[in-house]
Amino acid sequence: MSSTVQIRASLLVACLALTGTALGQGIVRGTVAEANGTPVVGATVLIKGTTTAAPTDATGKFELRIAPGTYDFVVSSVGYKAQTRAVTVGSSPVTLDITLAEDSQALSEVVVTGYGTARKQDVTGAVAVVGEKEFNRGTFTSPDQLIQGRVSGVQVGNNSGQPGGPATVRIRGNSAVTGTGQPLYVVDGVPLDGRTARPGLVASADVGTGADSNPLNFLNPDDIESLTVLKDASATAIYGSRAAYGVVLITTKKGKSGAPILNVGVSGGFSTLLRRPEFLDAGQYRQAISYYGAPATNDKGGDVDALKEILRTGYLQNYNVAMSGGGETGRYRLSLGYLDQDGIVRKTGFKKYSANLSTNLQFLESKKLGMDINIATSQFREELANITTDAGFRGSLIGQALQWNPTQPLRNADGSLFIQSGDVVNPLAAQELYNDRSRVNTVLASIAPSFKFTSWLEYRMLLGINYNSGERRTSIDQRLINYPGIENQGFASISNNELTTQQIAHTLSFNKPIATNLNLNAVVGYEYTKFANRGSNINAFGNPATGGFGNFGLDYTDYIQTSATGSRNISSFNDPTSELQSLFGRAIFNFKDRYIVTGTLRRDASSKFGRNNRAGYFPSFAVAWDLSQESFFPAERLSQLKLRAGYGLTGNQEFPAGAAQDRFEVRDNGAQIPLNSRNVNLKWQSDRQFNVGIDVGVLDNRFTFTADYFNKTTTDILFPTVPGQPAPQVQAIFWDNLDGKIINKGVELALGTVLVRGEKTEVGFNANATFIRNEVKDLVGADIITGAINGQGLSGSTSQLIRNGYPINAFFLPRYNGLNEQGLSNPVDLANPVYAGSPNPRTLLGLSANARYGKLSLVANMTGVFGQYIYNNTLNAVGNVGQIGAGKNIALSTFENPIKEALGNPAAATTRYLEKGNYLKMSNLTLAYSFGDVGSFVKGARIYATGQNLFVITKYDGFDPEINTVKRGANQVPSVGIDYLPYPSARTFTFGVNFSL
Repeated sequence: MSSTVQIRASLLVACLALTGTALGQGIVRGTVAEANGTPVVGATVLIKGTTTAAPTDATGKFELRIAPGTYDFVVSSVGYKAQTRAVTVGSSPVTLDITLAEDSQALSEVVVTGYGTARKQDVTGAVAVVGEKEFNRGTFTSPDQLIQGRVSGVQVGNNSGQPGGPATVRIRGNSAVTGTGQPLYVVDGVPLDGRTARPGLVASADVGTGADSNPLNFLNPDDIESLTVLKDASATAIYGSRAAYGVVLITTKKGKSGAPILNVGVSGGFSTLLRRPEFLDAGQYRQAISYYGAPATNDKGGDVDALKEILRTGYLQNYNVAMSGGGETGRYRLSLGYLDQDGIVRKTGFKKYSANLSTNLQFLESKKLGMDINIATSQFREELANITTDAGFRGSLIGQALQWNPTQPLRNADGSLFIQSGDVVNPLAAQELYNDRSRVNTVLASIAPSFKFTSWLEYRMLLGINYNSGERRTSIDQRLINYPGIENQGFASISNNELTTQQIAHTLSFNKPIATNLNLNAVVGYEYTKFANRGSNINAFGNPATGGFGNFGLDYTDYIQTSATGSRNISSFNDPTSELQSLFGRAIFNFKDRYIVTGTLRRDASSKFGRNNRAGYFPSFAVAWDLSQESFFPAERLSQLKLRAGYGLTGNQEFPAGAAQDRFEVRDNGAQIPLNSRNVNLKWQSDRQFNVGIDVGVLDNRFTFTADYFNKTTTDILFPTVPGQPAPQVQAIFWDNLDGKIINKGVELALGTVLVRGEKTEVGFNANATFIRNEVKDLVGADIITGAINGQGLSGSTSQLIRNGYPINAFFLPRYNGLNEQGLSNPVDLANPVYAGSPNPRTLLGLSANARYGKLSLVANMTGVFGQYIYNNTLNAVGNVGQIGAGKNIALSTFENPIKEALGNPAAATTRYLEKGNYLKMSNLTLAYSFGDVGSFVKGARIYATGQNLFVITKYDGFDPEINTVKRGANQVPSVGIDYLPYPSARTFTFGVNFSL
């Protein structure tokens, strides 16, 4: 057909579409379902050879309006075998009902394995895939929260209730001594740096929030299609030196062939405080003054709940719009997102603007030349509270509120803020007169041209860049006269930070039978990655002689040039650029779909290490036997029975760039101070892991069960030798490899069920459990002291050791022996602390259930952690009895102690404040109703209500047993299991609607 005729035909079709049935337009409508009647949601009904298509709604229905004629309708959906049906369309409506059969091969091929894909039946390692249907529901700022409680062996814990706050993700236990212990995140083939660009604390003034922002905040969870968790070494070795703590592959949503579809999501909600520790109210405080013999003048006559005054109901709104479509030569998806979430602490919040573009293009008549382009960009802004990692620090907002005398009004009679001298800071004044704002811009972009030489041989190149820039502005009003270190001056600080990662990767993929019944799926490649980090800070104090910065209520960071000249601190840094060059290969041999062998080898060379050990080799080997393909297998009973075993080696290079070389710092006076001493023999930290597993399916996989046993040993631990104190300025940090090892071993269990599956009713239940043990062995030399305890009278106290024969970061504390008749602590042996417990959980639990009846559905998710201990530094530092003698508040449990405690009883870090941290939490509960199509334009309308963090069952006395502030520690070892009084957790309710146009 000539181009002129094609144009005229296209115009005719367009005119018919506009004039409707009056010109003979036909209607094709129907339902797409499974064999048992369950509707297939999101299936594509496409007219072959065109871009005319329609998706199925929440009830499996679709409708198309086209000109009369005979067409081939192609009906497809991921995980099902596509069907083509010839249909003749006339002036009367035509009904087209399609039943799709599951395609196990199609389902398997969506498993991402790192630098490629593989059929699920070919996977020999411990790999878990969580798709969009299994994601946790609610409002999230980052995608790691989507899988909390969903994967065995994976612990996801929020470190802070601050919107946008970080999460700790641990895969198969804790083996990190100085690093974060976080997995490697790979987004559409681009590995992330893992750090945040938001500048941290302002060290010169001891101000600023103690928690980092989440490095995944730039991603919009609504753009995520799936998360694939690689847990054992046979699966992670392809990422070599960056895979010691596991790998999470994040796949974003892509466009589908068909007419343009506009998906819209709108939600709003509110958050309130989840729970709080019990301190005295005004009435109880007056009783306590008399009971303990504290000064009567401590009763100020008021009735105040200071914590309540600095908290609020936080509101949120979330908007997501995505358009997708395409044809045979290209597909696209463009999305925009906006999230505005208030924190439950006043003057805190999180705003994010995000955009994501994904395209897949094919060129040449043979479509052998392809091009994938992915761009994710975002800006998020945070308003932060001054919540430090020091529980006893009087500049920490939450500590101020808990310690505040409940009889002392926060405002004067005229409504002005009550501000006094001394060491008691009015929390409301500290909140009103403190400003801390940050802004982070992120671009993650990749372009990946590919060429298929044949159907079984493909070359692919990937160019990726991840650029992050952050700015933070902090100021404290000089009217806050008793803020530590800021008295009568005021303070201002401006910090900037830039993180850049550049990547280029070349891969050649082979997938073809190489002999009878023997298939080879292989990939070889080269990758180069470059990391850069730089930043600057200027901070200054006002000049008291000239009135400081002034009392005009202005942001001091806008006129920092008026500060006292001698108080200005200007600094900048540019970390040494680090480079990583890698060669890698993987081969999967499949014989008769029964016997699978996988071999992987990666060689990494890093500029971070000493010249004698810059290269490391990371091999793995795994085998599997799929008994379900054997002729003797009872297929009528079991639909799957697969045995797996694997062994591999991964590495870790998580230490500062340049730390293995001689480095110096130039001080303000021009002096050069050594920071690091070179170590030419510094080598990779290594993780050796052995895994055996079994996968079972019953009744066509309506019941599935997976079990894995793992044993992971970490050796050559990277550790900084810190100079003893006091140390001369010329003494530098020397990074070395410890001789000891850390062993994590355990069992993972996962159960999936579909109890009821019908046209109107569906009920399912899933559970996973992990039982894990952690131990330090063969450590040479003295114990490593960590776990700093903070508070008045507690300076220099520690609570944890890394010692042979015990879990990492084990609690070693003097044993508390109660109070004597005088109300003083019975003598304890402070010089000989005893093992008191482990901060590492022994059992992880995840429970989820889903039910659907007609258009109504319910999804619930619970998470549990058991066998861990938490040191309640909050109660030790803020709630001890000595506070009431100083006119501060105390914990209710202290007042209710059967033995009257003496005011002079000294504070001490003992087992008195060590508590069991077991908990079971209702993480998510969602009730939804699907309307289906509304009118002729709105498709698949759905409304829902979600509750997050609805309740927690625990005996822990703090805000939340899930929270752990990992920024604090000793000897550069991050803390684990110590409650430093972080930002409180919130209970959130969200109401929303989704629909398509």
